[in-house]
Order: sequence, then C-alpha cells, then structure tokens
Amino acid sequence: MVIYTKRGDKGETSMYDKASAQRVRVSKDSLKVEALGTIDELNSFLGVTLSFSNIPEITLYLKEVQRNLLTIGSITAGSKLKFTSLETKKLEKTIDKFEGDLPVLANFILPGGTTFSSHLHYARALCRRTERRMVTLSKVKGEKVRPQILTYLNRLSDYLFMLGRYAIHDANLKEEVWVGKKTK
Repeated sequence: MVIYTKRGDKGETSMYDKASAQRVRVSKDSLKVEALGTIDELNSFLGVTLSFSNIPEITLYLKEVQRNLLTIGSITAGSKLKFTSLETKKLEKTIDKFEGDLPVLANFILPGGTTFSSHLHYARALCRRTERRMVTLSKVKGEKVRPQILTYLNRLSDYLFMLGRYAIHDANLKEEVWVGKKTK
C-alpha cells in the first residue's frame, strides 16, 4: 500500500463529521485541522525530547503523555474514545512528587540547562500553543472540546515545566534565575 493518496493535493483533507456521521472534506487551514496539527507537533517534539532523556522514570511518564495526546487528537477529530480527569490527576500527583524534590521557586528561570531540560521547556511552550488552539476551537459553534481535555493541556504545561526543572536538578546544575531590570 502506498502512503500517499493525492486526495489532499488541493489543500483539503478528510475528516469525520459528527453531525452528519460521515467523512467530509475540510480545508487544511481550518481551525480544527490547526488544533490537531498543534497536538501532533507537541507529540512529535516529545519524541525528539525523549531521544535526550537519561531519566528512565521521566521517559515512562512522557510516553504516557504521548499516548494521551494521540487519544486527545483522535477525540478532537471525532472519535468516541474516552478521556477522563484521572489523567490530569496523574499529572498533578507527579508534579507534586517532583516539586517536593526541588528548591522553592521564587523567580522566573531561564529555560535551558541540559539538552534534555531545554527540550522539555520548549515542549512546555508548544503545549501552551496547543492549549490556546484548543480553547479557540472550543469557542466555535458546533465544535465541542471536552473540558477535561482543556484542563489536561493546562496541567500538562505545568508538568513539562516541572520535568524541565527536575532534569536540571538531576544533572546537578543550578537553574538560572531571571531578574528584571528596574526602570529609573
């Protein structure tokens, strides 16, 4: 079987439409396709990030996130898969666990440190964009984004931030604190 179909050569793609229960052609620049693309971009970048992981526990956590993002993408595209708030609770539990191992954060920090932690911080930024696109999609008449998905994406960015901090700590490096310049 060939991977290319040529059906998208004119800027449209096929998607399931819940209202008609049929596949329909939609523009590749539609808001739904854009939202799905940001989910895919985040998930793909997490794959890149994992290639730098030297912390087996975080590797397992991120692979679970990748599976969740595939589920979220599938639901957004029209599937009837389930996604519960239990997934957000798992993120929160892990955030609390890692936060307890880190110094209290009193300032903004510069994203960076190791290659792995830098990638986690960039993934956090991609997650924020994904969340923004999903919020915008949720405001479109006829589109429904499950509230537990929006909550998960919001918490996921916090989760990635915490993992980025932990990766710096695990490498025995110090976070670089940002101190704003005072105006005269």
